[in-house]
Amino acid sequence: MLPHALNPSARSIRVAAHKAMAFAALHANSSLATRLSRYNHHIELARLASAESTPSKEVRHV
Repeated sequence: MLPHALNPSARSIRVAAHKAMAFAALHANSSLATRLSRYNHHIELARLASAESTPSKEVRHV
């Protein structure tokens, strides 16, 4: 196994973290458009992290 590959528990931790950030974004002290944008961003990152099947893929923050 490659040393930089994510193991399943690290992947699930990353997914859970992005979901938590997404729901926290909904309660932030920002405009509705900003909160929705942040929510959608983190949900998309969570989806990518949960679906990644090869160790060469990385989820990057924009």
